[in-house]
Amino acid sequence: MASPEPYEEKPLLHHLNIEVLLKIFNHTFLNPFFVWLGPFAFRAQGFQYHHAPMWGSAVYAGIVTIIFLLQLLNTRLAYGKKRKFDWTEEVVVITGGASGLGLLIAEVYGMRGVSVAVLDVREVPVGGEARNVAFYKCDVGCLEQVKKAKERIEEELGTPTVVINNAAVMYGKNIMDLEPAEIERTVRTNLLSHFYTIKTFLPAMQKLNKGTIVTVSSALAHIAPKHLSDYAATKAAVSSLHHSLTADLGGVDAPIKTLLVEPGQMSSDLFSGVDTPSNFFAPVLEPVDIAKEIISAVDTGKGGVLAMPTYSRWIGLVKVLPVSMQRVVRWWSGCDEAMVKRRNVVREMLYYSDDEEENEKEVKN
Repeated sequence: MASPEPYEEKPLLHHLNIEVLLKIFNHTFLNPFFVWLGPFAFRAQGFQYHHAPMWGSAVYAGIVTIIFLLQLLNTRLAYGKKRKFDWTEEVVVITGGASGLGLLIAEVYGMRGVSVAVLDVREVPVGGEARNVAFYKCDVGCLEQVKKAKERIEEELGTPTVVINNAAVMYGKNIMDLEPAEIERTVRTNLLSHFYTIKTFLPAMQKLNKGTIVTVSSALAHIAPKHLSDYAATKAAVSSLHHSLTADLGGVDAPIKTLLVEPGQMSSDLFSGVDTPSNFFAPVLEPVDIAKEIISAVDTGKGGVLAMPTYSRWIGLVKVLPVSMQRVVRWWSGCDEAMVKRRNVVREMLYYSDDEEENEKEVKN
């Protein structure tokens, strides 16, 4: 296998993107606690209430405060009450937790002393920080294996109260190049596993009258690029599953919370070789940042939707545009070419590896 490429130091402006700017504004000019410093500062300098700087800053601060309060009200009405999360009594089940985002979440909860069960066909790497994490070799796309894993978890750790459906596979091929076995594996791992884990673990949560089910989907649930027909279709399906499940459980105020996660591109093995179309508007997310948001939402007992970065919250609006404009957006974003380039990179890496058998297999595909 070829040696890894040396670290390439990126220019300073590479780290400047819309997410950084929004964080700065949200903590300053869009923060009600910050903007009220303006009127107080002007008043301390002797400005009267009828002076333009005084009333202008007060009006702006009032508008920001009203928007802030409306956002809080919207969150309460949209996602309901929070559930109490006691980490000393919780048992967390994570599918696909042997690497990437799932492993990060497992490690954090394990280090805090939470009982964690990882369901994966691969083993958790030795020498990591996965303390207090129990590994159960399980193909989550097989209902019988999930049921057997559930029996062992209840016997060894206790009744699961948090299920994080994170397992996913991606081939990145043209639909005509996908083998039937690859299509079936994608559907079983990315979609059917959600149904199987919910049907297996939900009844016990309902008896306890508490729980959290996390559905890890993708921003690609709303837009399906070239070479991602199987992956995008399953992610769209699990996003719909989340909304239907929320309604089945009794809505946003139900004791069992549902959380949908729709991140953009991550710097994980799944998306290795994919260049983001725009680092400013669509920065690549680090798995640790997504893990922090998921853990924070679960810890505080929240339900709802986590979409990041910012464009992920608005990507659904593309569908309401005229079809001609949708084509322009797809062309401008470069989403249809990203996976083609990624496929070429993967093929090149395999072709020049030391595994000749793997090279021949890849070239045939």
